[in-house]
Amino acid sequence: IFKSGSSNELLVVLWEDHPGQPTSVPKEEGKKKKKGGGGKTVSSVYLVSLNDLMTTLHSCEPHFVRCLVPNTHKKPGEVEPPLIMHQLTCNGVLEGIRICMKGFPNRIGYPDFKGRYYILGAAEMNSSKDNKTAVYAMMDKIEFGRERYRLGHTLVFFRAGALAFLEEKRDDIVLKLLRYFQGKCRQHMRYKEYCKRRDQRELLVVCQRQFRKYMSMRDWGWFVIIQKTRPLIGMPNPEEELRLLEQKANATYGVYMEKVNTRDKLQQENNLIEDEKRALIAQIEKEQGDLSKYHERQAQLSSRISELQLELEEAQNTLANTEEERIMNAAEKKELEQECISVKKEIEDIEIAIQKLEQEKANRDHTIRYLNDEIANQDEVINKLNKEKKHISEVGGKASEDLDVATEKMDHLNTIKTKLEQTLDELESSLDREKRSRANVEKERRKAEGELRITQQTVSELERSQKELEAHIGRKDNELSSLSGKLDDEQSLVVKVQKSIKELQSRVEEMEEELEAERQARAKAERQRSDLARELEGLGERLIEAGGATAAQVELNKKRESEVSKLRKDLEECNIQHDATLVNLKKKHQDAVAEMMEQSDQLS
Repeated sequence: IFKSGSSNELLVVLWEDHPGQPTSVPKEEGKKKKKGGGGKTVSSVYLVSLNDLMTTLHSCEPHFVRCLVPNTHKKPGEVEPPLIMHQLTCNGVLEGIRICMKGFPNRIGYPDFKGRYYILGAAEMNSSKDNKTAVYAMMDKIEFGRERYRLGHTLVFFRAGALAFLEEKRDDIVLKLLRYFQGKCRQHMRYKEYCKRRDQRELLVVCQRQFRKYMSMRDWGWFVIIQKTRPLIGMPNPEEELRLLEQKANATYGVYMEKVNTRDKLQQENNLIEDEKRALIAQIEKEQGDLSKYHERQAQLSSRISELQLELEEAQNTLANTEEERIMNAAEKKELEQECISVKKEIEDIEIAIQKLEQEKANRDHTIRYLNDEIANQDEVINKLNKEKKHISEVGGKASEDLDVATEKMDHLNTIKTKLEQTLDELESSLDREKRSRANVEKERRKAEGELRITQQTVSELERSQKELEAHIGRKDNELSSLSGKLDDEQSLVVKVQKSIKELQSRVEEMEEELEAERQARAKAERQRSDLARELEGLGERLIEAGGATAAQVELNKKRESEVSKLRKDLEECNIQHDATLVNLKKKHQDAVAEMMEQSDQLS
């Protein structure tokens, strides 16, 4: 009935989110039914939630696990904060956190602490060899309060959450250093690119300067001669090279002859030395018979010496072994003495502990007797309280019966009161309705009278405005005819100005053509002057005459350029005036059109 395949739509909607609903979609009728996979069971739901919990626990490192009930209604997604705080208090979680916050749960050894936080105060760490003084100096530098940590002989102890401050300080310094390093790397890379572009810019200037020099001097005679003779500069002279090679050959041949002569001399000396060597060998062979006796004695003595050395080594080894045994025996003796002393101390400690235990046993017996007496007294008090509780419960039962009777009477009176209030409210509402209806009728009558007066006034005002508008329309017609005449006159003026502009533009074009012809003539004159410069020695007089002619032409060109500039200025002034008049005419036309449109809108 409650599943998603039920025929009751209300139950399907109510139990739609229940975890026991089936996951598979029902098949269409008419097809062959197959065995379904079944719906979710309670155990499968709990298994999924347990797997989620275990994955969460494996993904973190919890110090302890506490299971809490979020609400008492067994509904998912609802949380009751007072209930959760009560469970945390009863489980001791809050007490454990409080104890942890009061203590020093985090601890780090001095080597690890120095290795990680050396960057916070390198000078303070190096200021002293004592670990405590160095750490105190570093902590005071970064303003880390001494109540947040303690220093031991080998460890540094921190309160809960205190290490986060040190990590933030360290992260700030590391981030600053990384940014500085990145900035330096970027500066180095960009400076390389800057140097390259700077050199390219300077080389571009040099190339342009050299190209300008080449363009200005390529037609100069001496420059042409230098360009043609430059490849011949530094060419080797074959005769000089042959002479140098002969000198080298003679020098090397002389050295070769000297080496050959020295070789012959050394060969002769070597032959003489070999003859002397042979004579000495023969003499030694004759005298060698007397030396054999001495060699035999020497061999006997050497064998005796080797035997004595072996005996000496054996004696030294035995001496070393005996010395090692003596040292081992002495060490064993000392260890046994120390063990005896430690055993005696342990026996004394055990005796002292036995005495303490006996004293504690006597104290515990005394406390047990005292507690037994207190338990007996408490039992008597409990019995008295139980009796008083029974008496109070009897009195409370009687009071509750009286209270029930009084509440029934109060309920009856309240029902009567509500009925009376309802009738009173109905009467008051009917009275208010009649008053409102009368007031609405009077308001409607007054509105109708006011509207009648207003309509009469509006009719009279509309008649007056109609007469005024007819007079205004006649005026605007007259103004429109006058404005159209003015517009025609101004358009004729504009046509005349345009014709004058076209004439001036044609004159400017003619002057520009003349200027271009003059420039071409000037260029030809400069070319002729460069040609005449090559023949400077033979054609000096002609060059002077040509120079005078070019000067006259330059003066004429200057005069013509001045005239052209004047004409351009006049043309620009005419264009400016024409533009100003056009703008004024357009504004006037637009204003007139706008006024006409407004008037037509008002009339319509």
